[in-house]
Parts: sequence; structure tokens; C-alpha cells
Amino acid sequence: MLNDWLPRMNKQRCEWCTSDPLYQHYHDHEWGRPVHDDRTLFELLILEGAQAGLNWLTVLKKREGYRAAFDNFDAEKIARYDQEKIETLMADSNIIRNRLKILSAIKNARAFLTIVDEFGSFNDFMWQFVNYEPRLNHWSTQAEVPVVSQESETMSKKLKKQGFSFIGPTICYAYMQSSGMINDHTQYCFLYHGN
Repeated sequence: MLNDWLPRMNKQRCEWCTSDPLYQHYHDHEWGRPVHDDRTLFELLILEGAQAGLNWLTVLKKREGYRAAFDNFDAEKIARYDQEKIETLMADSNIIRNRLKILSAIKNARAFLTIVDEFGSFNDFMWQFVNYEPRLNHWSTQAEVPVVSQESETMSKKLKKQGFSFIGPTICYAYMQSSGMINDHTQYCFLYHGN
């Protein structure tokens, strides 16, 4: 355990990453790394929506609870959730019990399936917003990192048009960071030069 702790202490990370081991693992192994698996992209979208008004560490701590409660983010199953399932989710302390966010996850599962039918994959639809190439930004400090971009504005508009909710431009920008469409590790971070 000590051997795992020492390397984390010696690495310089983005300012937003606290000393929490879960946060550090997420920063070091997920954030900014390109994701192309449809189910994982869908999971990140639901989790980013769940984060609205909260901090990301709160969501990370409930991630396994979400996976269990939402059938490991199987969109076909989630799209069929009924009122009984919604009430079960509302009683589940392992997730964020917000009715609007739960209803949004169901609505987004249905929209996700429509996109997969229409475009062949969610990956193909989502990555179009960065021309199918991860973007490496060059920020010196965390204060320079934006919370929205022209691409996240466009993504938000198109996803809303497709029937998604809890998907504003700020959520979209965070989603682009978490899925590796945008690599916003700051220049002093040990992961700045890519993954």
C-alpha cells in the first residue's frame, strides 16, 4: 500500500485533482484518455449529467452504485425502465437520488439508441465534434482551462435536438474532457504530453 502511495505523492497533477486516491486514479488513468467504446461513452454522459450542481468526486464515489443500479449502463435495458424501476432508483442511496436526473438517464438511453440506429455507433456521432481526433490543449494553469467551447456548444445543441437532456454546453465540455476528445492536462501535469 505504501508503495502505491509514494509515486502518487511525487507526481505533479492538474490543480483540480485533490489528494483523494480515487480522484488521483481517475486523473492518472482515465481523464483525457480517448474513449471509443459506446457503452463507456454512454456511461460518461449519464455520469456527467448526474454531476450537475455537484462535484465530480461525489459522482466518482457513487460510480459503482450507478453501474449496479443502471444495469451496467445497458441503454436497451435503461430505455425500458418503468415507474416501478424509477421508484426503486429513487430509494437507492448508492446513486444521486434526483428524479429529474433519473428521468433524464432514461430519456438519454432512448436517444442514445436512436443515434446508434441512425449513425451506426455513438462513438461516430460524438467524435465528429473534434473531427475524430483528440485535441491537446496547452494551458499553463487551471485558471486558463475553459468550461465551454464552440465544440461543446455545438455538441449540446445537436444532442438536445436528438432528444437528450441534462446536456448543456458546460456538461458537454466536461464530457469531452472525460472521454479524451479534449486533453486539458495543464503543462505542469505529468500527463500533459498525452497518454
